[in-house]
Amino acid sequence: MVEALILLSPVISFFLAFLTMPFWIRKAKGVGLVWEDMNKPGHPRNVAGSGGIIVVIAFVLGVLYYIAVRTFIIKDSNGISVEIFALLSVVLILTIVGIIDDLLGWRNKGLSKRTRIFLAFAASIPLVVINAGSSTTNLPFFGIVNLGILYPLVLIPIGIAGATTTYNFLAGFNGLEAGQGIIILGFLSYVAYVTGSSWISLIGLIMVAALIGFWLYNKSPAKVFPGDSLTWTIGALIASMAILGDFEKIAIFVFIPYILETILKLRGGLVKHSFAKPNKDRSLEMPFKKIYGLEHLAVYILKKIKPSKKVYENDVVYLIHGFQLFIIVLAFFIFL
Repeated sequence: MVEALILLSPVISFFLAFLTMPFWIRKAKGVGLVWEDMNKPGHPRNVAGSGGIIVVIAFVLGVLYYIAVRTFIIKDSNGISVEIFALLSVVLILTIVGIIDDLLGWRNKGLSKRTRIFLAFAASIPLVVINAGSSTTNLPFFGIVNLGILYPLVLIPIGIAGATTTYNFLAGFNGLEAGQGIIILGFLSYVAYVTGSSWISLIGLIMVAALIGFWLYNKSPAKVFPGDSLTWTIGALIASMAILGDFEKIAIFVFIPYILETILKLRGGLVKHSFAKPNKDRSLEMPFKKIYGLEHLAVYILKKIKPSKKVYENDVVYLIHGFQLFIIVLAFFIFL
């Protein structure tokens, strides 16, 4: 009975996101919060923006329901509530930053790179002040090492800022960001469960459920875009789960596509966009002569291997998802 009540939390988050999203889409369009669908011919400006706000609200309410069950029915918070509220604080701070960036608009360059990085570091403070995670780690060639105060003061901020900012790089295609979040958080929830952190596993599944509710509107052709309010949140949650569950190595390995994306973005001076060049039939072409992102690499590979030479938005998204799943399978056999 208690287990069933706890497992209701992801269900609540899914239905909150799924049932509320149409209202958000109508409201966003009504006030002019619409963005261009850059991979469609003519770049139609008719897609509701900042849908991540609804996802975060659904996630937070699902988590609060879980805390309520532990508090009033199980009567055993076991110190976990402090860690959960620290995690929620990180997520909400970065959601606010993401909303501000969304409202300023990417075409107007939004917040400056320095401001984003500074705020991402500042958002890690809730985890720093509770000394989250374990400062002891097993390093190659050094063995077991206790990093002491360096872990909360240096590594936690770097982890939060790194995951938050780089998750935002691999984006720009209908369903890509939400789909990646579902895949990565779903796997890390499994990792948390098998390593004895069932509450972290449930937190991850609550977000997965909310993301699924959102993805149904975000998949191609998208009716709503996530915005930085969601991409920053997903990155922060991935890092927070890894820190609190002490499986940072697995999370970093799973983040290989984003590490590669960051390298490619740096190649373009962090100014080359991720979008493709759409044709009138909605097929896609390489936007640049060189590759500045995994999205461009996916278009290039698909143009080479598809008999028709026609590459569509879903092709790119599914190829990137496939690469992410391949990395996850490797992580499973290497670490678990």
